[in-house]
Amino acid sequence: MTRIALLATGGTIACRQTPQGLMPALSGKELLRGIPMSREAELVSRDVFSMDSSNIQPEEWAQLARAVDQAFTDCDGVVITHGTDTMGYTAAALSFMLLGQRKPVILTGSQLPLGAPLSDAETNLSCAIEAAMQGVPGTYVCFHRKLILGTRAVKTRTTSFDAFDSVNRSLSGMIDSEGVHFLRPQHIDRPYVLRASVDSRVFLLKLVPGTQPSVLDYVMQAGYRGLVIEAFGLGGLHYIRRNLVEKLRELRQRGILVLVVTQCMYEKADLSIYEVGNQLLSVDVISGRDMTTEAAVTKMMWVLGQTQDIEECRKLFYKTINHDMLFV
Repeated sequence: MTRIALLATGGTIACRQTPQGLMPALSGKELLRGIPMSREAELVSRDVFSMDSSNIQPEEWAQLARAVDQAFTDCDGVVITHGTDTMGYTAAALSFMLLGQRKPVILTGSQLPLGAPLSDAETNLSCAIEAAMQGVPGTYVCFHRKLILGTRAVKTRTTSFDAFDSVNRSLSGMIDSEGVHFLRPQHIDRPYVLRASVDSRVFLLKLVPGTQPSVLDYVMQAGYRGLVIEAFGLGGLHYIRRNLVEKLRELRQRGILVLVVTQCMYEKADLSIYEVGNQLLSVDVISGRDMTTEAAVTKMMWVLGQTQDIEECRKLFYKTINHDMLFV
């Protein structure tokens, strides 16, 4: 019999109404009650924490990764119930922390609490458990009958049941009346080692026309070790009147890792095409190509958590690039 661990972390799926608004209240065991399941699965639950996902931060990612690693010892797969607002960040972070895993980790949640009229909670949780039972390795988000690779899941809608999209990669799978279909599972190309350490000192800057270079002084003064920039289009930024390039050069000289992605939801950054992008290449930044912002930020935190040597971090960033994981 397939043994599946349910790790509960709170989120809308576990919420109940209070005078202060919706708050997580249901345990993992309570979530499983009444869920129609195949007789071929044995379900065990563990409450890792109970939080609104807006409060889930890098410390919780590490705690959750260790809980998953522990569940791997006696379970065939793991389902994680999680709030939707930061699920994309957690899914990406776990993808790096559990790099090389040989068992499935499926994150799911809902737009309405379990038991609420018209709730999507029961369907999403049932589908996630059925997906985990297939034994396909990798980290995925299961939502609205879609399976999305953990490093590609982005919440794109606030109230629709179809809340998540797979950005710059086709769906990993889908669930229909004939069952679970893995169409494009994650490619595993390295041995599994739990690497749960992260460094949260990463700053995300979305450029707007007229962004002042002085904002980057704060990044240096506040002790950040990494900077992710959402640049324009293919990766451009301004250097006339407000010279961001020279300020970024100063950041790199001070040992701060800089990663550039595009503000566009779909397709890639390519710094080599326009002169404004080539200016960045001269500063020795990392091009995030078609990474989602969630994957870019969490990978930067993960890489910085592995070593204090910034140049080793830069090498590790490239060394652990997996075309299937990040840049499809």
